[in-house]
Formats: sequence, C-alpha cells, structure tokens
Amino acid sequence: MTNPENSHSKLGTQSGLFSRFLNGVEFLGNLLPHPITLFAILTLTVIVASGIASYFGLSVSDPRTEGATIEVFSLLSAEGLAIIVTGLVPNFTGFAPLGTVLVALLGVGIAERAGLLSAAMRGMVMSASPRMVTVIIVFSGIISNTASELGYVVMIPLAAMIFKSLGRHPLAGLAAAFAGVSGGYSANLLIGTVDPLLSGITESAAQMIDPDYVVGPEVNWFFMMASTFLITLLGTVVTERVVEPQLGKWDPSEGDESVQEDDTSQYQLTADEKRGLKNAGIAVLVLSAVLALTIVPESGILRHPDTGAVAGSPFLKGIVAFIFICFAIPGYVFGRTVGKMKTDRDVIHAMSESMSTMGMYIVLVFFAAQFVAFFKVTNFGTVTAVMGAEVLQSIGMTGPMLFFAFILVCGFINLMLGSASAQWAVTAPIFVPMLMLVGYAPETIQAAYRIGDSTTNLITPMMSYFGLIMATAARYKKDLGIGTLVATMLPYSIVFMLGWSLFFFLWVFVIGLPVGPGAATYYTP
Repeated sequence: MTNPENSHSKLGTQSGLFSRFLNGVEFLGNLLPHPITLFAILTLTVIVASGIASYFGLSVSDPRTEGATIEVFSLLSAEGLAIIVTGLVPNFTGFAPLGTVLVALLGVGIAERAGLLSAAMRGMVMSASPRMVTVIIVFSGIISNTASELGYVVMIPLAAMIFKSLGRHPLAGLAAAFAGVSGGYSANLLIGTVDPLLSGITESAAQMIDPDYVVGPEVNWFFMMASTFLITLLGTVVTERVVEPQLGKWDPSEGDESVQEDDTSQYQLTADEKRGLKNAGIAVLVLSAVLALTIVPESGILRHPDTGAVAGSPFLKGIVAFIFICFAIPGYVFGRTVGKMKTDRDVIHAMSESMSTMGMYIVLVFFAAQFVAFFKVTNFGTVTAVMGAEVLQSIGMTGPMLFFAFILVCGFINLMLGSASAQWAVTAPIFVPMLMLVGYAPETIQAAYRIGDSTTNLITPMMSYFGLIMATAARYKKDLGIGTLVATMLPYSIVFMLGWSLFFFLWVFVIGLPVGPGAATYYTP
C-alpha cells in the first residue's frame, strides 16, 4: 500500500503546480459580477452595440435566402425603444424555460419534501455490499441530481462516513460522491428539472435561424441515460485505481474531533421509510403501466395523431406534465406512509416551499430573457453565427471533430461561470446558430454542451457548493486546502472530459444513434 506520507507529499506537489491555475480561475471568476448583474450588463451592451453596429451598417449575407442580407437592427431607434418597453413583460413570461422548470419543480418538490428522494438514495447506498459500495455511491450521486442539493447535502457526507466505517480513506468516498453528483451533473436515468431549463434556452437560440424549431426537454434523454452508466464506470475506476491509492491509509489524527462521532446509523432507513419506498414503488409501477398503455400500442392515445409515431407525439410534447405527475404521486404516497403528508395542506406546503427556493432563479430569468430577446431582435445572434460559421468553413473546421473543441470551450467557460443556466443563456445564442449553420442540430449541440458544463464542475472554486465540499473534506483533513481538493478531483475531471467526449463522438457520429427521442443529428438551413 502507498505510504501515507508520500501520498501527502504528492498531493502537496500537485497543489503547488495548480496554485497558479487556481489563482487565475479565482481571479477571473471574481472579476465577473453576479450572474443577474452580468445579464443586466449584457442586455445594456446589446442595446448600445446595436445602435453602433447599425450606424456603421454591419450586415452579412443571409445563407438561408439567396441574395438577401441580414442587418443589425438598432434598439436605440424610436422603433427599438418601443420594442424595449413593450417587450419586457412578454420576454419574461414567454421565456421557454420559465414555465416548464416551475411546473416540473412542483412535482419534484413534493417528492423531495416528503423525503422520498433522500430515502431512495440512502437506501441504495446503505444496502450496498463493501465490494460494490464505490459503484453505488457514484451511481447514486448521479441520480441525486434529480433533486437540486440532495447530493451535496446528503450523499457526499454519507459517502465519506461509509468509506471511513469500511477502513477506507473517507476523502476517497467524498471524492467518489462528488464525482457523481457534480462531474456527472448532466447524466441521469430520468428527465429532471435541468432538461426543460436547457432545452428552453436552446430552442430560443435555434429560432434565430429557424423560427419554427422546437426543442423539447426529452431531446438528450437517450444519451444522458447511457452516460449515467459511463460516468459510474469511469468514476469507480478513477476512485479505486487512482485517487484511493494516492491518498493512502487515513490517519484519524488528521481529522478534527467531530469525525470520531461519525455515525452512519442516522442515515439508516426507518421501518416507515422502507414501507413508504415499497408503496411509492408500487405507485411508480402503476403510473408506468398507465403511461405504457397510452404510448406502446400503435393506437395509443398519446401517440402522434397523424403519423402514429412517438416522435412529435403529445406524450413527448407534454413530458413536463408527466415529470410532475411521476414525482408528485409517488412523493405523496411516500409522504402519506411516513406521516409527513396527512392532508392536502401538506402537499400544498411542499409545493410552496419548492417555489420559495426559486426566487433567485426567477430574477435571473427576467434579465436572461431580456438579453436573449434583444440579442435575437437586433440580429446580433444571426450575424455572429453567420460570421462564425464562415470562419469555421474557411479553416475547414466543420467536421464532427469540431465538437471536441466546443466541449473544451464550454468546460473552460464553466470554470468561471458555474451556473448551468447562466452559462448556456450567454453562450447558446452564439454557438447554437453558428453550429446549426455548419450543419448540426440543436439537440446534438446541447448534448455536447452538457459534457463541458459537467466535467469541470469538480475543479472550479466558482462552483456554488465548492465551499460546502471544502468544509466536509476539512473534517477528515484539518489542513486541507483548495489545491489539495482540486488535485484530488482533477483525475476525475480529465477522465470524464476525455471519456465522455469520446463516447459522444462514437454515439452520435460513428454508431449514428440519436441523442434523444426524435432528436436530429444534422440540420439543413
């Protein structure tokens, strides 16, 4: 076994090597204002820049119509001012991700407040055999993304305690859970609240090129479902073959006094919770059977009324409604069983609590919606996309290998701008139209973005839960610094970035599988 002292010195060396990198990330990240302020600044910038660009006659040839041109429209004109003042409310209320995310969250909120999601995660991890514990921890971390902070608050501390109880290094358990929760952020077996959030932004960006283009929440489902198993495998291998040997044997004297009181029994399922999970499982099976009757038979009432296909059907178009139902009903059944939801008031309270956490998101959406709308109406998005596409074509960078560079760019931006919604709202209006013009569908572009957005979460201090991870890790290593934690997580970030990007390339361009139901790979203007 690796000598602990040597392991610590290696981590210290790596920490030194990354000190400049981390300092640079923190410096650049701190230069950025709050995402809400950033969108307000970007919106004002678009307004002013549109006047300047229009004055100088900035335009490009329209690739969609021979002989036509696309000119920048000025919002500093009388007509532009009218658009600004009359569009503030419609821009906000019509922003695609807003309603879909809130509706989905109502259902998820019931399941979360009832304790169903926490019990399901704890049940999986606590019942895992010592041999399979790493696999289950990484897998459970990925699945926990269905409920926002569940993985960070429950899974990561629990994983550290379990590894400690097995005589393994608790930081290796913490790293495995962190890798699943944050590095595998976009992977999942289920469609969650992040899917309608991203697809709504993608749809708005795609409509700069094709006003009728629709991007549903399910468009990356196949690829993200398969990615769950890929990230589980990669996370397990990195934990057991790289991180744990490097950490060596844990010395309890390295931790603070509180670690001596670690007790995993607090995470054990109660008899009521076990019964609740059983009843919720039955509810899920019943719901699945009912849904199957509406979409599996050729005469299913939720199939496409004209073609009889699942693609473009009411089922897929209404997937957010089914997200709500499939979380709300099992959540209520579980809550009723364990005594947390006795009346309709308890259900209403759960939904109200879930909405109360969305105040910051709603404010962010208001400003993001203005930016996206003004970027679109000024034609900046289309002009930028055309110019960017022309550059890519001139240097011959239009093949599938383009996506490796795109994923790297998204991963780099994620280091400074950790919010998935904020980052995509800024970058989608540029990259989605640009890559559409060189022949790729928005669904494929979004799937690639999600890889970059996930894999560098592990190594950026700008990630919103990074401080919480540091505090948990410091319980087991009192002198832990940011550099040590990043050095520990870097192997995951590298392996996830390379492995997931290669998997994407093979899935989409070699095997030719769609990234989701009815999702196109290529786009023809």
